[in-house]
Amino acid sequence: MQQRVIILGSTGSIGCNALDVLAGLNGEWNVVGLAAGSRGRELGRQANRFRPQAVAIASADLAGELEGELSYSPQVFTGSDALRQLIAAVPFDTAFCAVVGAGGLAATIRAVELGRRIALASKEVLVVAGSLLMPLARRSGATIIPVDSEHSAIFQAMHAGRRADVRKVYLTAYGGPFRTWSEEAMDAITVEDALRHPTWDMGPKITIDSATMMNKALEIVEARWLFDLRPDQIEVVVHPESIIHSLVEFCDGSMIAQLGTPDMRTPIQYALTYPARQPCPSPPLDLLAIGELNFHPPNRERFPALGLGYEVARRGGTCGAVLNAANEAAVELFREGAVSFRDIARLTEKALKEHEFKESPTLDELLAADRWARREVTRCIAC
Repeated sequence: MQQRVIILGSTGSIGCNALDVLAGLNGEWNVVGLAAGSRGRELGRQANRFRPQAVAIASADLAGELEGELSYSPQVFTGSDALRQLIAAVPFDTAFCAVVGAGGLAATIRAVELGRRIALASKEVLVVAGSLLMPLARRSGATIIPVDSEHSAIFQAMHAGRRADVRKVYLTAYGGPFRTWSEEAMDAITVEDALRHPTWDMGPKITIDSATMMNKALEIVEARWLFDLRPDQIEVVVHPESIIHSLVEFCDGSMIAQLGTPDMRTPIQYALTYPARQPCPSPPLDLLAIGELNFHPPNRERFPALGLGYEVARRGGTCGAVLNAANEAAVELFREGAVSFRDIARLTEKALKEHEFKESPTLDELLAADRWARREVTRCIAC
């Protein structure tokens, strides 16, 4: 029996990889819905190939672009609520959530409410609303499988023992392309510099997050909610080869690691087919060719975003919404040339310090904190 899947964020790097994986799974999956924030023509081309019964685009201005590309007549949803409408209207078994930023929050919450399987690549959903989403998943019976390579590795390694016996998890990090740069060079980092990642092929926002190590800060918060961990149970280790994707340490001192080539198709496929494993298009790992694996502590002074991640994991409440939104706004300003690379973490930290903290926020309060943080970052550079 075919599994019905909806891809949220299908035109992004992760979404395109997910469709590549699905195309190789021998007809076992039926893509019933595709959704994107923009890139209407690309969404239309994907729809023509996979023939979903419905498509959604969050930018209403691009509806004509999408419909002009379509060679058949699926149901089309447009506008800011389009992704949630797609989830509500189309029957499915799995929602693959790969929307960059907080844009997929409402749609993901709706999928969780329906008790479906969620293959979650959008770490921002848990960063912003983990306090709401995880209890909701327990009540609805939804299964959340992480797609992030680090959290997929932890998810897999945790199967080696009982959850209660986990002592600590280790999130591995490439360490950013600037981990060996001088202080003077750090002050002169350009957008082009930040967009060069030597290991992973990712979209521009997540590539810059990797360079600031804000990506790892978000992953600290994601791991806190996804695996119900205390912040002191989460440690970040710089691992330049990006071969060990994360490790789990158990109470007896045993450490279980997941290794693989740096190819997102492996965790994507695992999230879709779990608990089964199938041949994957990712190239196999050749340990002898790698030769050695290295590990270093991260430099928190050079990369202050890491400290912000631990702070947010510790405090909870509205902090995750502010961290994510302020960072998104600051990254966009950096890409526009309005602020420096180092200003990204500074602006985010300022928003965290100055926001009106709520310990047990509702969804509306989280969304309000998100909007405030974006405005505050823009206001700060205008002063």
